[in-house]
Amino acid sequence: SDHMENICGYLMKYTNLVTGWQYRYFVLNNDAGLLEYFVNEQSRHLKPRGTLQLAGAVISPSDEDSHTFTVNAASGEQYKLRATDAKERQHWVSRLQICTQHHTEAIGKNNPPLKSRSFSLASQGSANSPGVQRRPSQNAVSFFNVGHHRLPTGKRVPIVQPDHLVDVREMMSQAEGQQRDLIRSIECLPASGHLTSLDQDLLMLKATSMATMNCLNDCFHILQLQHASQQKGSLPAGTTISWLEPKISLANHFKNGAAQNFPAEINKPASVREEQSITEPCQLTREPEEINPDEELEDICDDKEDDLGAVEEQRSVILHLLSQLKLGMDLTRVVLPTFILEKRSLLEMYADFMSHPDLFIAITNGSSGEERMIRFVEYYLTSFHEGRKGAIAKKPYNPIIGETFHCSWRMPKNNVATDAGTNSSAHSPSEQGTLPKDPDGQAEPDYYTVKFVAEQVSHHPPVSGFYAECVERNMCVNAHVWTKSKFLGMSIGVTMVGEGVLHLLEHGEEYTFSLPCAYARSILTVPWVELGGKVNINCAKTGYSASINFHTKPFYGGKLHRVTGEVKQNMTNTVVCRVQGEWNSVLEFTYSNGETKYVDLTKLSVTRKRVRPLEKQGPFESRRLWQHVTESLRDGDIDKATEHKRALEERQRNEERLRAETETPWCTKYFLKDGDGWVYHKPLWKTVSAAQTQQMDSN
Repeated sequence: SDHMENICGYLMKYTNLVTGWQYRYFVLNNDAGLLEYFVNEQSRHLKPRGTLQLAGAVISPSDEDSHTFTVNAASGEQYKLRATDAKERQHWVSRLQICTQHHTEAIGKNNPPLKSRSFSLASQGSANSPGVQRRPSQNAVSFFNVGHHRLPTGKRVPIVQPDHLVDVREMMSQAEGQQRDLIRSIECLPASGHLTSLDQDLLMLKATSMATMNCLNDCFHILQLQHASQQKGSLPAGTTISWLEPKISLANHFKNGAAQNFPAEINKPASVREEQSITEPCQLTREPEEINPDEELEDICDDKEDDLGAVEEQRSVILHLLSQLKLGMDLTRVVLPTFILEKRSLLEMYADFMSHPDLFIAITNGSSGEERMIRFVEYYLTSFHEGRKGAIAKKPYNPIIGETFHCSWRMPKNNVATDAGTNSSAHSPSEQGTLPKDPDGQAEPDYYTVKFVAEQVSHHPPVSGFYAECVERNMCVNAHVWTKSKFLGMSIGVTMVGEGVLHLLEHGEEYTFSLPCAYARSILTVPWVELGGKVNINCAKTGYSASINFHTKPFYGGKLHRVTGEVKQNMTNTVVCRVQGEWNSVLEFTYSNGETKYVDLTKLSVTRKRVRPLEKQGPFESRRLWQHVTESLRDGDIDKATEHKRALEERQRNEERLRAETETPWCTKYFLKDGDGWVYHKPLWKTVSAAQTQQMDSN
């Protein structure tokens, strides 16, 4: 193959904590399926300092940055490497993956037959049989008696017969039954006493036994693929060996692996019965509702998420949950325990990103395309700090399909930064020509109003749409976000798939932007939030763009929450502004004229959002929908919060099942499908355009 080429060159290799990163000369030997490295190019004729067999290896680009990747050999040895840039990393990763696939498939074709191994179960009895009641000193070899027989050299390996796989499958089923008996025996132990069901050693036994069974299932899956390749000559094009799903449903394992037993319907609190009795959303009014900002009151809720008590108390539940998750597993459909939840919906979290409306409104006051792009970058980077509620990483509620959230902000006009030598009132004529004046002839208020609305438009996949506008300044932003979460070992990664567009109607400009990935780190100790990834902001009309990198903390050394970026003119490729710092602390902006500006996010004033009281909210508005869960979390009653949460989720599942049976499509309320995205049904750019057309007709 043209792609099977031997490549060589210098890469940085991570050695250890003391030595750190060192330059080494690497050689990819495709014929032998080896990755070798030397001290330098001159010593290439000597014996390699290290060699990795690539057959069965896993080549993984790192999410730390765009330069790092790892080579994990089947033997367990790992090389952590760093290229000079993203392009070079991609070159090495692609060539290594091609070589790895080639030699892995070659092994599959020539794999020793299963009949050369003898398997015998030490016991096939139930949990009460002597075979299961083993002494602690016995090891795993006494459970599976595996004998490897050396084949005579030079003899051709016979093809694996299907009946061998049937035998192995039967043995696996017996082992799974014994593993279930083990789990059941542990969970039947009393909650208190000398030996309890929450004993740390027993929890570890549960976790390792589950991991062992999952690993055996994965190995069996690989054997099936190898058998198929022997029958057909090679693996089909595009075939991948993927990890299997867990055998035990996570939804029924909140407490120490046991299913939740909730009270009978008649004993449920009235609030739970109410949550379950709300009728099908499409039968409710799905007509868009105009929210009057005058009905909204300044929010007095201040739910900081710095309490670790519940997490500390429920560590055994976390251990049990981790025992059933796999690296890279999609967590979208996994029901997570209630105690890790924030006391707000994801839709409200998106609103909290708008907590600096003065910086948002000031974008359109920039005197040039360059200044407006820089102002947008400043607003963008300051939005994430307030979006988090405290330093502890907790998860917002997953919005129910059809759930909405409304709020607004009032910002005094004299608090909004304007162009040099002007003031905010100087911009008022532009909007007065397109928007109607107050019919009562009252004086204009001395504040700007920013209105916000969000809606959960899809459940699978989970997609949220949100929209914000400032009518007085002729500006609005529309975005849709699909949250994809994955298990990464001791952390959870969330990818924010989607796009947002900021419209500055006064200038006829559109700014497209994306969102970074989020990570919950150290989930077994003190969980904390980290942002990572590269985002881009572009304005086609002005020709300015911004590239922003959220850096995750390196394996060794480095700072937390670091961010770097630059704004440039695309035509000339000239950088007009550079930014660096921490997205939750201090940002430094350096301009092309040599000036430097520092923004201390911890000292920025936060404008409280305005929200309607609960009694005026609709049944599917976030705070009213989740009020009983929130109240129970505030009271520290995790069981009650779980009960209310479960009622909401069960109702959503029933509604989804009913829609599927009746083939009834879901009706959104505020957002309309537009290609791959979602757009607000009454965006400001349509309102202003209609007003301008009407004014031209009247003239």
